[in-house]
Parts: sequence; C-alpha cells; structure tokens
Amino acid sequence: MKARTIFLVCLAGVVVLTMGYEYSQAQPGASSKIGIVSVMKIFRDSKKSVAHRTEIISEQNRMRAELESLAKQIEAQEATLKALKPDSIDYLAQRKELIDKRSSLEAQQEFNRERMVLKEYKWSKEFYQEILRVTSELAKEKGLDLVLEQDQIELLPLSVNDIMRTISTNKVLYSSGCVEISDEVMARLDIEQP
Repeated sequence: MKARTIFLVCLAGVVVLTMGYEYSQAQPGASSKIGIVSVMKIFRDSKKSVAHRTEIISEQNRMRAELESLAKQIEAQEATLKALKPDSIDYLAQRKELIDKRSSLEAQQEFNRERMVLKEYKWSKEFYQEILRVTSELAKEKGLDLVLEQDQIELLPLSVNDIMRTISTNKVLYSSGCVEISDEVMARLDIEQP
C-alpha cells in the first residue's frame, strides 16, 4: 500500500513537472523571479531563536531545581518515617504527608512537561508566522514572483518511515539561479522588537 502510494505521488510529480516544463517552453518571454528561504536555518540561527532557547533552558533549570528541592523533602520525610513505629498516629500522619508530596511531585512534573510543550508550540507557531510575513515583504520588495522553502536535509540513521517523511518534505531539489533570501529574512527578524 505504501509503495503504491509513493509510486502514485512520484508519478503525479512527474506529470506536474512535465506540464510545467511544456508550459515554460510555450512562454519563451515569460520568466519568473524565484526566491528560496531556509526556514530551518532561521529557526536554528536567528538571534530570536537563540534568545528563546536560552530562556527555555533557564526556565527548565529553574523547574528542575524546584523539583529537586521537593524530591529532597520527600527523601528526608522517608528517613523520618523509618524512625517511627508503623502503628503510631505520627506514622500515619507522616505517611499521608509523604504520599501527598509524592503525588504533588508527579503532578508538577507532568504539568511542567505539558507547559513546556505548549509554550514551545505557541512560540514556534508565532515565529513561523513572523518568518512568513517578513519573507512576503522581502519578496515584494525584490520583485519575486515565488518563494520556495529549501533546507539541507540530513539522512541520519532513522527508521524507513522517518527517512521517507524527510524525503517527502524536501520540496526543492535544485535551485540554481534562485534568489536566496534566508539571511535577509533572518536579519530583518532579528532587528524587529520581540
């Protein structure tokens, strides 16, 4: 099934490329100015991305310190619990408090994970919208008719599905003669206020 789907997608791509080639041959005087942008390069290298990663690391370190403090309190309470007689009232009170703290630690860990995922999602979505806006502005200024996304892909030792997904998302295979505007987009984004 997957092989058939891949074959059909490739066949459709060949048909589209053939039609595009024939159309371009039929329009000898018409030439489009095409630009390319590496979105991943901007996400990786821009000052805003670096600042965001620094902020995230700082926040993660703060959360980790809070969780470690709570874990140490739990360890201390476990030691205290061992010194008490299991049939005493103090033992039951300490045991309940210990169970509550463990539950609180687990809940805080889960909350922190979810919070970081949502924060990263929101930031990435907003930053991508900024990249699209600035790319559009620069394309208009430069008189570009079309801007494509191009990234250098690395085929790391991944599963076959991961490799196929990586290959299927790489849309520009060759771009000689295209205007590369990634650095200009990044520079404009870095100049703008956060």
